[in-house]
Amino acid sequence: MKISQRAQKIAPSITLATSAKAKALKESGLDVLSLTVGEPDFTTPKNIGAAAKKAIDNGTASFYKPSAGIMELRQAIIERTKKDYGLTYHQNQVMVTEGAKFATFCLFQVLLDAGDEVLIPTPYWVSYSEQVKLAQGKSVFVGGKEANGYKVTVEELEAARTTKTQALLLNSPCNPTGAVYTTEELQKIGEWAVAHDIVILSDDIYGKLVYNKNKFTPIATLSEKIRKQTIIINGVSKSYSMTGWRIGYVLGDEQIIQAMIAFASQSTSNCAAVSQYAAVEALTGTQETVEEMRQAFENRLNTIYPKFSALPGFKLTKPQGAFYLFPNIRETLTLCGYEHVTDWVQDLLEEVQVAVVTGEGFGAPDNIRISYATDLETLEKAVARMKTFIESKIALKV
Repeated sequence: MKISQRAQKIAPSITLATSAKAKALKESGLDVLSLTVGEPDFTTPKNIGAAAKKAIDNGTASFYKPSAGIMELRQAIIERTKKDYGLTYHQNQVMVTEGAKFATFCLFQVLLDAGDEVLIPTPYWVSYSEQVKLAQGKSVFVGGKEANGYKVTVEELEAARTTKTQALLLNSPCNPTGAVYTTEELQKIGEWAVAHDIVILSDDIYGKLVYNKNKFTPIATLSEKIRKQTIIINGVSKSYSMTGWRIGYVLGDEQIIQAMIAFASQSTSNCAAVSQYAAVEALTGTQETVEEMRQAFENRLNTIYPKFSALPGFKLTKPQGAFYLFPNIRETLTLCGYEHVTDWVQDLLEEVQVAVVTGEGFGAPDNIRISYATDLETLEKAVARMKTFIESKIALKV
């Protein structure tokens, strides 16, 4: 049967593909240590699960809901944003989506016409560029220098800007690097975007996961002009350990949000009702579990960062947020006798059963992404196996 040209051009998610391969090997009986998917290993807090059960038991989760999301959840998003950001939005400026991933997809569908350009700092989350492609737009990659923590500057953005530039996609804290932009850096970027009428798509999904006294600054909070130019993308998956519930949300310009709601009404319709009621509790209930998980991730980072940094050839900047390490392993490849990261990653999985993700899908072919959203025992076993793998390859070359 015929497959559309559009579909043929889309690359599968490299993170999900690597995770699936690791799971398959594990199911075959191998002791695979997977450091692939950005998914907290904590179960969803009990108060959130209880709210979902209540919605099932009283029947409120049984029926279709508005494409924009239930009013209770939209109000909860408004109140949480007011508490966390100090910004006030109204109901027509808020939409609930099938995870933050659909939020970005939907945004590109309503923002872009054929040939419109989106500036994407690299390294970047693997789905951004493919979603731009699906909207018939063009991704313009702006390389963040390793010496600057992979963060881009206004000068670099300006060099990439053209008359077709429609939007800038900003992700801080960043997946995959863990970089966090400072208030001063964001101020300059925000003012530049306003001056050139460029929409800022601010992916804040890791905003609550910042470590070692680093600070997350939402770019939308820096001035009223910048706020009006910014669309906030967020969700409950990372901070509340609710990846399986699939609830994201968007706040911003009413015209854009209403266009997204219309788009969703003809595609996903509404998010699962039971997940929406769970998300209400996540945003309005106790926030103690959020801080407990943040502290656990911080402890893992501080424990395993020096161990991964000590691996032969690894060049690694300590992340400030999210839950990934993103080392440059070009020197390691040379020591081990490899040319390509993908081959090294494949042999690492097959020979010592440690699964990591190649940086190629993130726009960084000399890097790998390591998720530390798993327990310390697994992480310490993984780094020990990686050390053994690297040393064995070096020994073969000698």
